[in-house]
Amino acid sequence: MRACLFSGGKDSTLALHMSEEAGRRVDLLVTLIPRSEFSYMFHRPNVELTGLQAEALGMKHEMVPTPGEKEAELADLERALRDLGVDELVTGAIASIYQKNRVDALCAGLGIVHEAPLWGMDQVAEIREVAARMNAIITRTAADGLDEGMLGKRIDDAMVERLIKLRERYKINVSFEGGEAETFVLDAPMFRKCIGVVRAHVVMSGQAGTYVIDEARLEGKKHD
Repeated sequence: MRACLFSGGKDSTLALHMSEEAGRRVDLLVTLIPRSEFSYMFHRPNVELTGLQAEALGMKHEMVPTPGEKEAELADLERALRDLGVDELVTGAIASIYQKNRVDALCAGLGIVHEAPLWGMDQVAEIREVAARMNAIITRTAADGLDEGMLGKRIDDAMVERLIKLRERYKINVSFEGGEAETFVLDAPMFRKCIGVVRAHVVMSGQAGTYVIDEARLEGKKHD
């Protein structure tokens, strides 16, 4: 079985699309749900809504709880992949050696092929690809220069240019691989329906902020 480690954010969604477009069909989306807000490996904001994204994609989906504690969360992923019978895994890693090395080692131990379609991709090229192909919004900010006003906003061409300017000043990674921000995809080419945010609120903790989606629903795409 070919699975995609799916967080609902821009990177795993783009990796899913790239794999499918290369003719390598994904059978299952696997989402780890960390209890900790500070998981080293897994995306946290709004991850519970990945089920709605899976429905929009028309794909099978497994949600796996994990405490989100360093190293222990890898054991939860390993157990899930083994129990689900996964023999190929797609991930959205771009430049995080910490994450990729651990998934590489885990997959090697299980005899699973690990594919990271975005690995080594230029960060500006990646965020431009997201802006061109998806409706992805920023759901967490945690770096200098990224402010509350960005939360809930779409990554469009104007946002990309703003991020590039912030990189020049603050040295941020514009694809957010350094933990600068998190995202949530509302629409993408493979989505049969898009996701509409009904209610949401912002939570600030010091300089860090989170856009919490309280209610969302599937909606028809504009061209339907």
